[in-house]
Amino acid sequence: MFVESPALDMVWEPTRPATPEQIYARVFRRMKPRTPLPSIEVQVRRYANANAQIRLEEGTLRVRMADTLAGAPESVQEALAEILLAKLFRRPVPPASNDRYRRYLNRRDVRRSLDLVKEMRGRKHVEPPQGKHFDLVEIFEELNLRYFFGLMARPELGWSKQASRTMLGHYDPPHNAIVISRILDRPGTARLAVEYVMYHEMLHLRHPVEHQGSRRCVHTRAFKDAEKQFECLKEAKALLRKLP
Repeated sequence: MFVESPALDMVWEPTRPATPEQIYARVFRRMKPRTPLPSIEVQVRRYANANAQIRLEEGTLRVRMADTLAGAPESVQEALAEILLAKLFRRPVPPASNDRYRRYLNRRDVRRSLDLVKEMRGRKHVEPPQGKHFDLVEIFEELNLRYFFGLMARPELGWSKQASRTMLGHYDPPHNAIVISRILDRPGTARLAVEYVMYHEMLHLRHPVEHQGSRRCVHTRAFKDAEKQFECLKEAKALLRKLP
C-alpha cells in the first residue's frame, strides 16, 4: 500500500540571511541584555581597505563598513560585530570571533580582492626618490647588484611626506612601492642606515607575507635568514637606534 508523505506537500522556503542591522542587534542583545536596544544604522562605504567603524551617539548605534566586507558570510559579519561592539564597550574581544574574522581576511581570494580594491581606489602619496641628501634609485640599484645579482625589478621608490620615526620604511604590494621615511634624508644620517632600511624593504618584495589560517607572518624564516646577509647589520641597526 502506498501512503503519500505529508512532507511532500510542504513548500520549502529558504531562510533569508539576516541584514547587517539584525546581526548587530543580535550581538548587542547578547552583550547588553539589560540595556534597551538602540536604533541601528549600518552604512556601506567605498573604502580602499577592509575598514569598519562603530560609535554610539544620541541613542543610535552607527556602523560604517567597507563594501568589501558587505558580501562576507553572515558568520564573518557577526564575528566583526562582536569585535566592534567589544571594543566599543571596552570588553575583551572574543578569541573565536577574532580568529574567524582573521581567517576570512587571510583567505587567498579575499586578499586578492582587497589588494585589487586598494590598487584601484587607494592613492599612494610619496615624494620623488631624489632626496636632498640621498637618491633612493641609486641606493636601490647598488643593493640590487650587491645582493640580488641585479635581477630584482625596481618598484616605485619615494620618500614619505612625513618624517616618521616609528615607520622608517614600508613596502606596499598593491602599489608595488617602497617608501622610505623622510627622517632619514638628513645630512647627519649615515648612508649605511638608509641602505639597511632599503634592503629590509627589498626583502619584503622578495619574501612576501605568508598566511596560515588566522596567522599573518610578515618576517618569515627565509626573510630573517636573508636579512642576516646584510653587511654590517649590527652597525646599521645601532645607527637607527641613535636617530635624533
